Amino acid sequence: MRDDWQVTERNVLGDELEPCGTDPLTGFFRDGSCSTAREDFGSHTICAVVTAEFLEHQRSIGNDLSTPRPQYRFPGLSPGDRWCVTAVNWARAYDDGVAAPVVLASTNEAVLKIVPLAALQEHAVDVPADPSSFDP
Repeated sequence: MRDDWQVTERNVLGDELEPCGTDPLTGFFRDGSCSTAREDFGSHTICAVVTAEFLEHQRSIGNDLSTPRPQYRFPGLSPGDRWCVTAVNWARAYDDGVAAPVVLASTNEAVLKIVPLAALQEHAVDVPADPSSFDP
């Protein structure tokens, strides 16, 4: 599965990637973390706290996150759930003014190839241990 990814993954703050959520169990690998690998073409790297507005936006762009899809071990999301969302779809929501809040400590640094840190920080719901490193 991920045998070539033995290195500890980092978050956008440069620290060890923290878990995103286990209820529901999130992550491309359904391991609770926004870990990624080459086969994760969608870059499920942003730990978001989904809102009703965000879920509606995702549905409007063809990414229904509310309807359960058991064949993909996907329970369907409700406002307040933490979920590893794709970088591209989060960025679309950001551009449209409905970005979901982001848990920086649980957001994979790989996202920085797609979404600027400043955009993530603008919607951060966690504060780093060293607040001086947080420059909104």
